[in-house]
Amino acid sequence: MTPGPADKPFEKLTLEEKASLTSGRDTWHTTGLPGTLRPLTLADGPHGIRRQVKGSGDALGLTDSVPATCFPPAVTLGSSWDAGLARRVGAALAREASALGVDVVLGPGVNIKRSPLCGRNFEYFSEDPHLTGVMAAAVVDGVQSLGIGACVKHFAVNNQETDRMRVSAEVDEATLREIYLAAFERIVRGSAPAMVMCSYNRINGVYASENRWLLTEVLCEEWGFDGVVVSDWGAVNDRVAALEAGLDLEMPPTRTDQEIVDAVRDGRLAEEAVDRAAGRLRALAGRLDGAGRFEDWDAAAHHELAREAARASAVLLKNDGGVLPLDPRARQRVAVIGELAATPRYQGHGSSHVVPTRLDSAWDALNAAAGPETTLTFAAGYRLDGAADAGLAGSAAAVAGAADVALVFLGLPDEAESEGFDRTTLDLPAVQTDLLREVAAACPRVVVVLANGGVVTVSEWQDSAAAILEAWLPGQAGGTAIADLLLGAHSPSGRLTETIPERLADVPSYLHFPGADGRVVYGEGRYVGYRHHDTLETAVAYPFGHGLTYTRFEYADLAVRETGPNAWTVECTVTNTGERAAAEVVQLYVAFDEERPTRPRHELRGFAKTELEPGAAARVSFALTGRDIARWSAARGGWRIDPGRFTVEVGASSRDIRLRAELETPGDGYAAPLGRMSTLGEWLDHPVGRRVLLARLGNAPGLTGAAQGSPALFELARGIPLAKFGTFGIGLSGDVVDELVAEVAAGA
Repeated sequence: MTPGPADKPFEKLTLEEKASLTSGRDTWHTTGLPGTLRPLTLADGPHGIRRQVKGSGDALGLTDSVPATCFPPAVTLGSSWDAGLARRVGAALAREASALGVDVVLGPGVNIKRSPLCGRNFEYFSEDPHLTGVMAAAVVDGVQSLGIGACVKHFAVNNQETDRMRVSAEVDEATLREIYLAAFERIVRGSAPAMVMCSYNRINGVYASENRWLLTEVLCEEWGFDGVVVSDWGAVNDRVAALEAGLDLEMPPTRTDQEIVDAVRDGRLAEEAVDRAAGRLRALAGRLDGAGRFEDWDAAAHHELAREAARASAVLLKNDGGVLPLDPRARQRVAVIGELAATPRYQGHGSSHVVPTRLDSAWDALNAAAGPETTLTFAAGYRLDGAADAGLAGSAAAVAGAADVALVFLGLPDEAESEGFDRTTLDLPAVQTDLLREVAAACPRVVVVLANGGVVTVSEWQDSAAAILEAWLPGQAGGTAIADLLLGAHSPSGRLTETIPERLADVPSYLHFPGADGRVVYGEGRYVGYRHHDTLETAVAYPFGHGLTYTRFEYADLAVRETGPNAWTVECTVTNTGERAAAEVVQLYVAFDEERPTRPRHELRGFAKTELEPGAAARVSFALTGRDIARWSAARGGWRIDPGRFTVEVGASSRDIRLRAELETPGDGYAAPLGRMSTLGEWLDHPVGRRVLLARLGNAPGLTGAAQGSPALFELARGIPLAKFGTFGIGLSGDVVDELVAEVAAGA
């Protein structure tokens, strides 16, 4: 809004007026000032716009919202490994937000899947920060391409629902930087989201909403974020402390603005903090006012986009004997078993719940797509509430016994996955797995289709199925998308964004999640998901990045070209050697071969999804930078590139590496400063320290003897701080050590 002649200039606002801008007007609107600043409308929207119906009796509108397209949630969209598709979904969300009068979409969620038990994992992309960052940035870019703001959440380390409003995530800085902050950093630096939403939890004892290190030093000063920092709804505990720490907007309003005014008057809060927050809200309103508004959207086109996204994201885990795809023109009897085929599970519960514009079931879609020679028969098989029903199971087994192939739809019930609580098991309901065994005993060819927002274990029942299609929560068009894949109209192209473990006890966070006594220790450190499993070479059901399709791909001609200091281009050729068109997801990993691991064995650093006709080939290229081989150094307080050799790996999953090349980096030239308490080993490994020290060794016979003696004695000596050698009578007095430190400082 541009001030008119009678409008009050922003610079002339009173302290009370500026303070009023730092809290919402109500649940879904920021505070406006007539003639100066209009209020902004916010709405949940990670995978669909949840615009509350006016006059709804539900305070948050969780069960009463305007119909909008329910796109596949992040668990599903992430499995597409297709940033272009994610951007298109983001743009469609923006079009609907604009038509519904929404200024800022509260999404995407980019928290890392530390544990598969997290009840909100369906709203998150991956266990890997690179994949999460790329896919979420694409959504942000799509949303903001039409002048609507995106709000990235939940900042930070919000990886469980248990005690989520109070729990303290105890995590070291290297783990924070490399795993839990990395996706946020990529999005903030590259996509400039309108808002970042702080999380409820504490981080190392400090609430995220009051964490100056997180909200100001890292987010704004280091990464350059200049948008609005907003609280999660109800995350503010101390409004003055939050504003001082860098939180600009409390939502919804829970305290009076007088708290801010009084704190300034009393000298407990600098007025500059109020000016900063109010100024950011003003800047955001100006940024969003520059775009035109849409009156409506093409509901049919958006439904088709939702279908495409669901189709591109389903992961074919298993396909023994090529049981899939089914030929819709063949004479065959197909049993469709499972209530989830007729009553689809397509999204999770909580603040992201969308009222869809329409809803496709797989049963209806299969009937519409199957040819006249195919006979389809349905049996519910089980109740959605998990109660045993022998009659339903028996009828389903009978239907399966008369069929050539059985399509068995299994999954988690609605109440199993939601914001607000975590799961306690990775198992499917027992009534479903018992049914599967009965069906498998009656029918020789069984295909399982899964509907779930979080990983489920498959090891105990997958031998009963020839094929498994993981459809996740596929959104409102998921039923049709599933039929497209089962009947071969399209080839599956989704890949796992998280490891499927053999059992819950194999998950790296198993002994720590979800904590106790108000604390959860991230004891597994950086070894999350495949970083743990691949470093230790533990058995998994299906690895990160895995996914089959209806054709085969070959990888060849790996070429690596240095393009600058610690910069390379990595290329390879991928060929479709099968008989069907399909897409391959080529994955680039950087690997470190260490006798005793000090970091994950390898980490994803790039991916490209390539659609190829039979016989066609494509050249795939990746850019590799110094940041891709860096690690966070607590001692340095920054990123560090160690000199030495490393390997680039190109493959189809974290455990299906097809091509490798060994490279060498000189490092970044950094050498840690040496002091009196630096060990002999640190002195000898330091480029300047080694030269200075060896020049003095003639004056320290005991030290020289240790260096020339047995390997065991030398290793013992390497671990001793230099200042301690005088204690053991080895001729390095305190004065000599001080001189050595001074020489190194002068020569570094």
